[in-house]
Formats: sequence, C-alpha cells, structure tokens
Amino acid sequence: MWRNIASNALTLFIVLLVVIGGVIGWGKREYTTQGPLTAAICLEVAPGSTFSRVSDTLEADGAISSPSIFRMGAEYSGKSTELKAGSFLIEEGATMEEIVDAITRGGASTCGTEVVYRVGINAAEYQVRELDPTTQTFQTVAEFGADEDIPAEYTRVRNAADTRYRVAVAEGATSWQIVDALSKVEFLTGSVEETPAEGTLAPDSYEMRPGDEIASVISRMEAAQAARLASAWENRADDLPYDGPEEALIMASIVEKETGLGAERPQVASVFVNRLREGMRLQTDPTVIYGITRGQGVLGRGLRQSELRAETPYNTYVISGLPPTPIANPGLASIEAALNPANTDYIFFVAKTLDPADGHAFAETLDEHNRNVAAFRALEAAAQ
Repeated sequence: MWRNIASNALTLFIVLLVVIGGVIGWGKREYTTQGPLTAAICLEVAPGSTFSRVSDTLEADGAISSPSIFRMGAEYSGKSTELKAGSFLIEEGATMEEIVDAITRGGASTCGTEVVYRVGINAAEYQVRELDPTTQTFQTVAEFGADEDIPAEYTRVRNAADTRYRVAVAEGATSWQIVDALSKVEFLTGSVEETPAEGTLAPDSYEMRPGDEIASVISRMEAAQAARLASAWENRADDLPYDGPEEALIMASIVEKETGLGAERPQVASVFVNRLREGMRLQTDPTVIYGITRGQGVLGRGLRQSELRAETPYNTYVISGLPPTPIANPGLASIEAALNPANTDYIFFVAKTLDPADGHAFAETLDEHNRNVAAFRALEAAAQ
C-alpha cells in the first residue's frame, strides 16, 4: 500500500512539475511575444508610481495582455525596483519585455513635451512641442520670443517631470548673440562675465536641465567646437594657405556667412582659398559688416561706399589676407569645407537669383563673372 501511495505521489509531483513548467513557459512566451498595441502611445510614469499602477495603465491602454505577467517579468529580470519617472514612447506591438526595458532604462523621456530655445541670427525664441506618438513627429503648440509674455502652454509644462529642454544654436550666430540670448533663458541660471572668443562655440542642439548654469552650457559649446576643429584639421587637404587651425576657423566663419547651402560650401571655400593662393583680396561683405557691428546684432541695411573704402582690420576690400578673427561661429560643414575645399579654379561668385536658396553662380574669369553680375543686376531691376 505504501508503495502505491509513494508511486501516486511521485506521479502527482511529476505532473505538477510539468504543469508548472508549462505555465512558466507560457508566461515567458507572453512576456516576449508581440503585444496587442495597435498604435503607438505615450506612456506617462509619474514620480512615485509603482509597477502595479503602471501595469494597470498599460492594460487599460491595450498595450499588455496580462498585468501580472508584466509585473512577474519585471521581477524575474531584476528591474522591478528600477522604474523611472518620465514619458516613454511605446511602439505598436511592443512586447512586455521591451516596455519594461523602456521604463527602467533611464535617461531622457522619449516622448511627451519638449521646450526648445532657438538662438537664431536675428532673434531667439521658445518653442513648446509635443510628440504625436502615431506619427512620431513633434507638433509645435506655442512659440514666443525671449522678451514676450509667457503663454499658458509653457506654464503648463514648465514644472512637469517629463518635460525635456534643449537649446538649439544656429550656425553663423556670433558669440555675443549666443551669450546675450542665453542670458534670457528662463530655465538657465547664472551669467557669463566675458564673451567667449568669436568662432569658439559650436552651433548645435544641446540637452539641458532646468537650473543648469549658463557657464556650463558655454563650456560644452567650446569643448565641442575645439573637438570639431581638431578633427577637421587632422584630416585637412594638403597645401592649404593657413598658418594653423585658427586661420582655418576664420575661413570657416566667412564661408558660413557667405552661404547657407551645404552643397556649395566647398565651392565657396575654394574661391577664397584660390584668392589667398593668388594674393588676391577676399573682398567679402560679411567681414566688413562684422567690422562695423563687432557681432553685436544685425546691421539691418546695405553697406555704404564709405564703409567699403574704410581701412579697418575686417575690411577685406582694403586689407590683404584674412581678418584677425572669425566673424561668427561656423558649423561643422563650414569647418570641413574650409579644410577640404572643392578642387576648382573659381575666383569669383555672385548670387544666381534674389532668393538665397538658389545659391551662387561661380566663375573662373572676370569676364564670366561680369556676365553673371549683369544677369543678377537685371533680376534686381526687374524686381524693382
């Protein structure tokens, strides 16, 4: 009898093991298989949330099939105590495993709202943007200048835990313009005692946190520009007419101010490099303008003949060679163009049309250039 009882108990135990193994296997498959979500969503995890609360939200949103398997999977993977606050993009069909990874990984939120402070050539402005999970594109919900009243949309998101902040600096902005704009950023603190040297700040988009020091932002920009210049100098073309990377940075700033078209920057750079090689004056308006404004704002009018004749360190119609400093903060494309210009015989260029987006007409000879200038003057006359 005892032998039968023992045999039955062993059989029952084996059956239980098989059942438990099957349940575990089923749970693993559920945890790692494609989820039921039919369209991407933005999951907001509030500070102090628990996996239980998040799993209930995900079930209500149709993102997971079983809150208990979701929680057990997080526990089994050792991530149940690593929940992060923020807003997270949950893709269509995301597995429970992928969702757990997204909400425990940390770092910046992957969806929700972002505040972008754009530092441009003519002005600075805030943009409040929200991500549409379906299209995964940001939609602007508010725009306002640094000196304008703060709208309700910004006040609503200002203290939200999942709001991200960026400062985006345009290529060609001067150091004075950048420092002046940053001093007006509502979510940054501190000040800058001395304007950084012209050309030493890298135009780019920088992630911020409310309360960051302006000086630390400037330091990041300086480090980025130094690294870009060093890398481009290391990979420069042979026989360039520069005494060092500082002169290459000056050339890059001139290229930056002469064209906004990335495709023609190497050609514009080739014109100025060819002029330096032949001992010709650069004769470029942006340097003259910088000599007048010193980068503090926009001239806002055409150059006068007296200004084109005045002998200043930045008047390249009068002086030979490069001006003493950069005239703006060039982007990476202009730095690379200055150090790897196109291989051309061009020494002249003029705008093709009245629209800067159409670029320039380049010429190797004065006769050809004069024809290009005449064509441009005719367009001006027709427009008037």
